[in-house]
Amino acid sequence: MQISIDTSYLPHQDPEASLAFYRDALGFEVRSDVGKGAMRWITVGPPGQPGISILLAPPGADPGVTDDERRTISSMMAKGTYGWILLSTPDLDATFEKVRAADAEVIQEPTEQPYGVRDCAFRDPAGNQIRIQEVR
Repeated sequence: MQISIDTSYLPHQDPEASLAFYRDALGFEVRSDVGKGAMRWITVGPPGQPGISILLAPPGADPGVTDDERRTISSMMAKGTYGWILLSTPDLDATFEKVRAADAEVIQEPTEQPYGVRDCAFRDPAGNQIRIQEVR
């Protein structure tokens, strides 16, 4: 059996701010942008990797989500504990400076972790944690 990751999901609360972060700060290309206002589903991904995408979608838009669950999701997003993703780059310092220059909220500057990974972290406009590790 062969299974590949095609699309991962992260919530957004402000589609324009999220679009600017992923497109302008991270350099991702927009693959699709569907819907209106806060009810937009935006798919982005790294250039040259058409088989890997991130779906930025409104939290709790699924009709099966209860009002209590929507409140929980909103609360977790406000604290930055709901969504996160791990990205990688061969040049962590240059990537960190580019993302920081775009006024992204820095959680952690480039750091050599005790488990052998060098990484940094930001929050996107919805509060999702974006960790970026260096691949050598």
